[in-house]
Amino acid sequence: MEKCRPNLHCVLCRRMMLRVAGELGKRQGAFAIVTGESLGQVASQTLTNIATEFPAAPLPVLRPLIGLDKQEIVEMAKRIGTYEISIQPGNCCTAVPERPATKAGIGFVEAEERGLDIQAMVIASLDGMQELPVL
Repeated sequence: MEKCRPNLHCVLCRRMMLRVAGELGKRQGAFAIVTGESLGQVASQTLTNIATEFPAAPLPVLRPLIGLDKQEIVEMAKRIGTYEISIQPGNCCTAVPERPATKAGIGFVEAEERGLDIQAMVIASLDGMQELPVL
């Protein structure tokens, strides 16, 4: 956060999450990452930002909810029994900028990442993980 432009924090964070998820997936023998993006729901889910985020993923990214709106997703969550879990209070992100970029070009994002040790950050994230009990 200290080394990058605040308006790019969300996109940079999502790129990092995709990297970590991909490496974890590889360790587990996964063939893809599945996300819950819904196009345009938040700043990081604009078409431009999704296009900027996906090259960071070391595995293919599947987005089964991409064309659904929020209400359709809520109804689906209720139907499949995940809604109650999804509305529980959690640790909210403290890095969301006042004005997040909605059209973060890949060049700007990669320039910001050049000042970071991405591989060390991925390794530190993986090393710090703990397996939670299945609910």
